[in-house]
Amino acid sequence: DKGIQTSQDARFYGLSAKFEPFGNKDSPLVIQFSVKHEQNIDCGGGYLKVFDCSLDQKDMHGESPYLIMFGPDICGPGTKKVHVIFNYKGDNKLIKKDIRCKDDVFAHMYTLIVNPDNTYEVLIDNEKVQSGELEEDWDFLPSKKIKDPEASKPDDWDDRPTIADPEDTKPEDWDQPEHIPDPDANKPEDWDDEMDGEWEPPMIDNPEY
Repeated sequence: DKGIQTSQDARFYGLSAKFEPFGNKDSPLVIQFSVKHEQNIDCGGGYLKVFDCSLDQKDMHGESPYLIMFGPDICGPGTKKVHVIFNYKGDNKLIKKDIRCKDDVFAHMYTLIVNPDNTYEVLIDNEKVQSGELEEDWDFLPSKKIKDPEASKPDDWDDRPTIADPEDTKPEDWDQPEHIPDPDANKPEDWDDEMDGEWEPPMIDNPEY
């Protein structure tokens, strides 16, 4: 077994190893490796990629086409996921489920199992964190239903979500105020309009509001 230990922040590192061609027609494909972030990182990934036989290892770089990409990715508080990406007919297909990766400073073992019956499992430290069927969790095949490309919006289509009811009328008590002058209040006998100003009865809650 071999590994790589990085020494500088904000740098890209990589190593590759060649192996004989293989397939998983009759047996599970198992990809397994360990990742240890020796410091609390803000943004970084530790992926393992499986390339096809045409890879020029001396010219390997971040844009080199791959068949499978698997491993943790951390970028700020919002992205802490395990990538599981398959290349299908030239397109990289991302898993539709969210798998949270570990974000501490300890070593963790990541495992991807792809079975011949088109099911898969993802394990972290030998504990299953996700599983399912390839066809359901990746967009390998076109959608069974699509929007009709020949359809067009009718000329009389109204985009307004709601409209006023043309048959509705304003209730008779619609303009009732929330508070009204107290009908039982009386002007105090010692009230002086010149000294105290014009008297107005106190306001009370309107029982018909």
